[in-house]
Amino acid sequence: MEWGGVTLHAAVARWGGDHVVSDGAGRQTSTWAIERTIRSARPKVAGLPEGFQFHDLRHYLASQLMASGLDVEVVQHRLRHASAKTTLDTYGHLWPDSDESARAAVGAGRSWGLVGDRAG
Repeated sequence: MEWGGVTLHAAVARWGGDHVVSDGAGRQTSTWAIERTIRSARPKVAGLPEGFQFHDLRHYLASQLMASGLDVEVVQHRLRHASAKTTLDTYGHLWPDSDESARAAVGAGRSWGLVGDRAG
């Protein structure tokens, strides 16, 4: 993901540490410092929505992980949620429809003669 001409990957590579956003010494930076920086950068970044917040990147990451087919526990750990329930309560509406996947699997079974066509 690119923001202001810098990819998050490049930022992590440059400043290192265990956090995507660090204080330049590899330590986690504060939420208020991030939000202050976002507010000052907002008018300088073309196309950035007026109400954009750093937390929007977290939602973007979650949606990309889910769209890639990762399961709830992997997404939970990447977002550092304490429980899978938190992840599902927050992002469950974005997960690919498992009912549709199940119907497709049963439909595939019919075409191979593995599942009967009769109801019941």
